[in-house]
Amino acid sequence: MTKSEIKSEIKSEIVETGAGEARITWHLAPKKKARLILALSHGAGGGIEARDLRAVAAALPARGVTVALVEQPWRVAGKKLAPAPKTLDVGWRGLWPALAEPGLPVIAGGRSAGARVACRTATELGAVAVLALSFPLHPPGKPEKSRAEELLGAGVPTLVVQGGNDPFGKPAEFPEGTYELVEVPYGDHGFAIPKRADIGEAEAMTLITDGVIRWTGMLRG
Repeated sequence: MTKSEIKSEIKSEIVETGAGEARITWHLAPKKKARLILALSHGAGGGIEARDLRAVAAALPARGVTVALVEQPWRVAGKKLAPAPKTLDVGWRGLWPALAEPGLPVIAGGRSAGARVACRTATELGAVAVLALSFPLHPPGKPEKSRAEELLGAGVPTLVVQGGNDPFGKPAEFPEGTYELVEVPYGDHGFAIPKRADIGEAEAMTLITDGVIRWTGMLRG
């Protein structure tokens, strides 16, 4: 991590949505370099402290991409269980004007349930692309309950970053499509790496950030 990544300006704001108050924590790219905004929401079992979200927020601002880490209303309210997908979409839609307000193209993204929200609403909200971290292709042990339609229906350039041992869908299980997929070897749904693996967590996070940096570099901002 470089000094320029560490010193990116961070600010937070509360945004009122139809599902309650949400919070955006902005990791700002330098004004003269900023060309894109990457909005990332958390999953149903955690918040913006997830290792992959923190890694991306640290790495992207120095490359001209402001990262907006989004806490859905249920997390801001201190609840432990995420609401139904429809309610998650309401919260995300309510946040969008604040995400678009700086006037830069916005990439919709998130991890797990947040990735599903981004895919479902990308075209409607005018996102220029989708970043899906740990897309939950199906519930663990239930491949017949596929959510591939959400991913394939995003309608914009999409990058999936998936752990090689994710019980919600290993890379080999994903259907063919126009999206790009980066595999994190050995990674589980939270990109944790077992001790017996020949890579460590730091290397896994580098795989994620390098993949996202390369992909966002190809997007027109």
